[in-house]
Amino acid sequence: MKPSIAAKLDQLSMRLDEVGRLLTTENITADMDNYRKLTREHSELEPVVGLYRQYQGSLGDLKTAQEMAADPAMREFAEAEVTETKTRIEGLEAELQKLLLPRDPNDERNIFLEVRAGTGGDESALFAAELFRMYARYAERKRWQVEIISESPSDLGGYREIIARIIGNGAYSKLKFESGGHRVQRVPVTETQGRVHTSACTVAVMPEADEVGEVVLNPADLRIDTFRASGAGGQHVNKTDSAIRITHLPTGLVVECQDDRSQHKNKARALAVLAARLKDKQTREQQSKEAATRKSLIGSGDRSERIRTYNFPQGRVTDHRINLTLYKIAQLVDGDLDDLVDSLAAEHQAELLAELAVD
Repeated sequence: MKPSIAAKLDQLSMRLDEVGRLLTTENITADMDNYRKLTREHSELEPVVGLYRQYQGSLGDLKTAQEMAADPAMREFAEAEVTETKTRIEGLEAELQKLLLPRDPNDERNIFLEVRAGTGGDESALFAAELFRMYARYAERKRWQVEIISESPSDLGGYREIIARIIGNGAYSKLKFESGGHRVQRVPVTETQGRVHTSACTVAVMPEADEVGEVVLNPADLRIDTFRASGAGGQHVNKTDSAIRITHLPTGLVVECQDDRSQHKNKARALAVLAARLKDKQTREQQSKEAATRKSLIGSGDRSERIRTYNFPQGRVTDHRINLTLYKIAQLVDGDLDDLVDSLAAEHQAELLAELAVD
């Protein structure tokens, strides 16, 4: 194990002992916020330090076995013990490195999912609808809740744009690598000559802010317009200006919400989406700065970046960031995304481990 990693683990071990002592002090529950904070820290440190202590114990076992090997009568047994213990130490070291990887603070959050049609006209809008259904089916498999915030249907039943909130533990951790350009190659329903066309959509996955206050929204920076909701929704919707459009003047970001009859609810939803977009913008700007010095294997998730191709004639889906091709397009578009999601997460973890080794 690298000395820097061992030193970090020694620090964590001492901190666990310190937190343990603090939690046993008299009147610790007088400050419940501090008590909860210490309890959470203790539960996060315990598995790492526990594994580190197993690792230290195994190092002691290895030293004992090596000393036993000096005795001719014990050599055969001791050498087998040395081999077994070294294997155990390697496994513990790999697990410890994984536990030391920085955690994404957004991983457990709900998300806002935005799917927009790009080049390809009606076919692109139809593909946007299929992508949205793919994510909705995946959410259903995970028993997450999908709540549509706004939608802009196309004439043929697709979507020019659809925004949804997906509510579920770990939603961001599973879908955060989906942001980017998605390309489809197939014969469109509108094609009379049977030719394969290429169309594109963009997907954005943003963690939901805990509260709108987490992102500073200065009222002076917001222009809020009300307008009459269009489309189905009953006569009440059509008679009142319940739809909301919020423009964030410094960035030009615009959010519309007309899904609910209540102007108040539409405004609250629109503010939540705007907060998530601003948080996402800040995160991506930070990622861009970091990428200038070290390019991520997963990529920045920039929305102009083509990340995946869905080729229907050949029945394959290719993720270009990790050079993964799967010949199960029907299952994938039906929401069976685990192979893709797990492969992207594993590649990201491999890069973090490589960075930890360099550091």
